[in-house]
Amino acid sequence: MLISEFARAAGLSTDTVRFYVRRGLLAPETNGKGGRNPYQVFTAEHVRTARIIRLAQSLGMSLKEIAAIGEEYRDGGITRERSIELMSAQLARLERKAAALEAVTGYLRAKVAWLEGGEQGPEPDFPIGGPDGGCA
Repeated sequence: MLISEFARAAGLSTDTVRFYVRRGLLAPETNGKGGRNPYQVFTAEHVRTARIIRLAQSLGMSLKEIAAIGEEYRDGGITRERSIELMSAQLARLERKAAALEAVTGYLRAKVAWLEGGEQGPEPDFPIGGPDGGCA
């Protein structure tokens, strides 16, 4: 399939597809048509890869991290141990973010209740470490 059809199938814009290709996240084949700029041809496997990229992004991974993992995979696969390492690290990152969000959510609930109660008593304190809980 050509880029426009692929973009629709993957749920991406053609600009995003081109960006992923430039970053090395997707490596379409060329069909020899199109002269000096041969047409890029995408497969169902590319659609699967694009969906995995989007999922990884939604889990908080950067495109740089995703590209490195993709390269590692293409260079010989990823062992079960390496998969566990990667997933455990991402899980720990998400758990830190969840804890930070819970702290900020608790603060906002307390602040709203304090305001609705006529600002009686001490004003709730903002969580230590700032809005991200001090974690990256």
